[in-house]
Amino acid sequence: MTFYDGLAFFILLLIALLPAVVLGLMGRRIKHYAMFLSLFFVFIIYRNEPIQLFYLSVYLFIEWHVIAIYQLCRRRFGQNKSIYHHALIFGLLPLIIAKFSGFLGHNWFGFLGVSYITFKVVQIIIESYDGVIEKSGFYSTMSFLLFFPTISSGPIDRSRRYEADCNIVSTRSAYLDLLGNGLWKLLLGVLYKFVLSAIAFELMGQVEQNQQIGALIAYAYLYGFYLFFDFAGYSLMAIGTSYILGIKTPENFNKPFISRDIKEFWDRWHITLSHWFRDFLFSRFIMDAIRNKWFKSRLNAASAGFMVNMLIMGLWHGPTIDYLLYGLYHGLLLAATERMQKKKWYKKVKDKGWYQAASWFVTLNLVMFGFFIFSGRLIDLIG
Repeated sequence: MTFYDGLAFFILLLIALLPAVVLGLMGRRIKHYAMFLSLFFVFIIYRNEPIQLFYLSVYLFIEWHVIAIYQLCRRRFGQNKSIYHHALIFGLLPLIIAKFSGFLGHNWFGFLGVSYITFKVVQIIIESYDGVIEKSGFYSTMSFLLFFPTISSGPIDRSRRYEADCNIVSTRSAYLDLLGNGLWKLLLGVLYKFVLSAIAFELMGQVEQNQQIGALIAYAYLYGFYLFFDFAGYSLMAIGTSYILGIKTPENFNKPFISRDIKEFWDRWHITLSHWFRDFLFSRFIMDAIRNKWFKSRLNAASAGFMVNMLIMGLWHGPTIDYLLYGLYHGLLLAATERMQKKKWYKKVKDKGWYQAASWFVTLNLVMFGFFIFSGRLIDLIG
């Protein structure tokens, strides 16, 4: 059994959510039952892979102590960059080991969800350094890290937003709205993942071996739609489940294929991931670059920031040439878009209908070619 896959999971999920619905309709707090469900589903999902359960337990032990010790040091020593950087390294270390240890013959810390839990840990450390978070309680931190609807593939929530939702006691009418939205998102997610994604995957298989240009273009588009419906469907089911538990997990997709430039695309595609990188990597790189005068202009700093941001995002997907090339490709597109939008001619034409239509068409095809890179087909053709 795995998350959001198979009839057995969905039957178990619906049964498990019934007490949450009762609590919500009675105007009671759901957070303790949600914590119980998280522990229950972690055990159910990982029980057939005891090594993953072991790694998860060790991981949580390590990361809780990294967070607690760093926050203690932050209160005593202030914004000490050396301590902060060491905390970040220790916070990221299990994920780095998980990504690269496979080359050594054993995937250490290779449990389901290690990436998305690590994003949450790093967010807490960074915001503790900023002084936004002073102290994290053990129970609330474990609840946040282990929240089962999003543990394996997101969306990536923020700890303060999540904790605020946990402590809200909704009225009956407010919870009915959450319940209705949650059920709708669950059903829409099922349609996306198990119907539309399956259709795209089936059609993709029909052109996969054909190397004619028309078939390659069709494959790129079908692969892009397959990725969207598969992951957006998963995200919708996770968000819908969260709503039923009283947590308004952020949206992860917002009509990405209507984007009129690459920057807009990354504001609509895998939103919680791209915004996480924007807030905790890109913006901080830019601030350091400007403060330390690494580049001659802010535009050069922004261009370099996009390259670093997307290369690391590509590396996060996996240390392979396909993903690194995908990151480099989108970094170049974002840097080029940033430079283009600073031009005088752009400001004159950006609101004109013909330009917006042309920009949408170009953006869509650039995005689909990016998915072609991501799929590995480009490297296969070159090889």
